[in-house]
Formats: sequence, C-alpha cells, structure tokens
Amino acid sequence: MNKLEVKDLCKTYVVNKRPNNVLRNINLTIEEGEMVAVMGPSGSGKSTLLYTVSGMDSMTAGKVDFFGKEIGSLRPKEMSQIRLTQMGFIFQQMYLLKNLTIYDNIILPAYQANEGRGKRSRAQINERARELMRKLDIIAVAENDVTEVSGGQLQRACICRSLINEPKMVFADEPTGALNQQNSREVMRELNRINREGTTIMLVTHDSKVAAKSDRVLYIEDGSIKDQMKLGKFEEGSEARERERKLSGWLLEMGW
Repeated sequence: MNKLEVKDLCKTYVVNKRPNNVLRNINLTIEEGEMVAVMGPSGSGKSTLLYTVSGMDSMTAGKVDFFGKEIGSLRPKEMSQIRLTQMGFIFQQMYLLKNLTIYDNIILPAYQANEGRGKRSRAQINERARELMRKLDIIAVAENDVTEVSGGQLQRACICRSLINEPKMVFADEPTGALNQQNSREVMRELNRINREGTTIMLVTHDSKVAAKSDRVLYIEDGSIKDQMKLGKFEEGSEARERERKLSGWLLEMGW
C-alpha cells in the first residue's frame, strides 16, 4: 500500500481527570508523492495530528496504516526503526547537536540506521550527504558549527538530515515558522523540489503562502477535518499569487 491511510483516529488527553478530545474520528489518505498542508486555528489539533500519524505520539483509538504497516500494532523498537529509516522530520525549532558540524549532524541518522546491518558503506552515506548539501546549496558550510550559519541554512541542513535515509515520507511541523520571508521562500523551494522528485510530504503551517504551494490543504477545527481544498501540483514560475488568493478566500469561508 503506497500511501498513508488514517481511519477513525482519536486522541484524548486527560487533564485534571477530565478528558480532552484533541482529535475526533479523523479519516485521511495521503497518496504517495502528494504534498498535503494542514491548517487551522491554534489549539485545533494540527500538530497532534502530525505527531500521531507519524507514531511520535500514541493514538487513543483508530488505525494508521503507513505504507502497508499498521503503526498502532508495532512494538516501540519497530516504530523507532520505521521513524529512523522510512520517515523524515523537520520542525520549527531546528534540533541540531551543537557539538557537531553541519555535515556531521546530517550523516548521524544514516550512521545510526546502518549499525549492524552493513546496508551502505560509510563512503556511500558520506557521498549522499554531500549530494544533498550541494542540491540545497549548503556544501560551503559543511564544516561550520551550528552557531556559524544562518537560520535558512540551518533549516536546509535539517531538510538534508530528514532525507539522508531516503524516507518514504517527510513530516514537517511549521518548517518556516522561525524564518524570515527570504529564508522561508528558499526552504519551500527545496520542499517543493524534493516533493516533485517523489518524496511524500505532510506539513503543518499557519502561513497561507506556504500552504498555497502544496497539492492539497486540510482545514482542521476542534480536532476534526472540516474541509479540504485541492490546488494541484505547484510548479516554479506558476501563478503563486493566484493560488494564494484562492486559498485565502477559502480560508475566510472556513472562518480563518
């Protein structure tokens, strides 16, 4: 099954002995090669949805089928292995190890995934890292410390790290949230490029300009998917402003 399929997903937290239903009967399919954005007001359940379908958080009820694997039935060690080898993650806060160079941060997950399996030689991993860094135009800062690069370069390093193990899908939570407009455009250009090359992407964002570059936008409110808007594949040079205008109008109808 080459897709992410979510059926009747519920997530409930108990706060002061009272249940808080953060996700309510979510049904969702993301096809291989799709780029889907999730939008909605603060507290609507956007990030919880991303964390739950990626197995970073447990579900209360329902089923998540990740490309043929039902993640709710996996043991913690199996889930960790899938997150390491078949999923990539990009966050608003750029979690890189400060005692390592940019390059070493990028290759670390591949070295971890390779332990004891002899799957790829270190030379192959190192070359893939350099190839990704060249594509994302950060090869010049490979040996820099984390504190010696710009926010945009740091987030592009996080994209390289998320792709080092050739994942089936990348999950991005507010990937441009901490960036200025120029760096945000650069990061989205790279996410669109890797999506066109075949990587499936699910991203949470509050920025309609970011969401307008996705194939489809889901609007979540009070833990339920209220509606969706199909925009089709974004191509560089296409009518970005027209897509943004259409999306903004739709978001107003949703009560954004």
